[in-house]
Amino acid sequence: MDNEFFFTRLQYESGDWDVDQRMPSNLLNSLVEYTTLKVDTQERIITLSSDDIFKSPFCYISGHKLVQFTKKERENFEKYVRNGGFVFADDCNHDIDGLFAKSFERQMDEIFGPGELKKIPNDHEIYTIFFEFDDGPPTTSQELNGWGDDLVHDYLKAIVVDGRIAVLYSNKDYGCEWDYDFRNKRWYKIDNTRFGVNIVLYALTS
Repeated sequence: MDNEFFFTRLQYESGDWDVDQRMPSNLLNSLVEYTTLKVDTQERIITLSSDDIFKSPFCYISGHKLVQFTKKERENFEKYVRNGGFVFADDCNHDIDGLFAKSFERQMDEIFGPGELKKIPNDHEIYTIFFEFDDGPPTTSQELNGWGDDLVHDYLKAIVVDGRIAVLYSNKDYGCEWDYDFRNKRWYKIDNTRFGVNIVLYALTS
């Protein structure tokens, strides 16, 4: 059905785009569980160079390695974002000095201008639009394990277009945090995918 929400993973040529493979089904299960959205529970993988991206209400991009967009990928990314699209970018290295982080941020500088990828305040509406996170972005166990740069990132960054977040960027590795079989959520004292619900609802309503 055309009015169903669907999750798009962006495939790009330069890096290892196919990470945290169970995360989408887990997040989609949460949308079914907590909201009244009509949800297509199958992840869609779309190449960034394809015009199919423009049919997607929400896109996800991640990886560990180099991000170097081709000319067509860059054009599509910018056109999609500037025309109302939403991209959630998550660094699987959770490392501000890692290859994915450095190269993705460089791509954002080249496309949108140096310094346009900025920290968002921890009282931004994305933290309260559905579930409430009073302290900003929830911490992940990936950070607490001391991998990456040994930092707990107490902020997210974003490219803002016309007053709305168009690219949400995380060094917190939410993808791996949510990468487990959705049936195992019952073992968690607090469902850690709840922030993902906030991200999707913000993307659809802002």
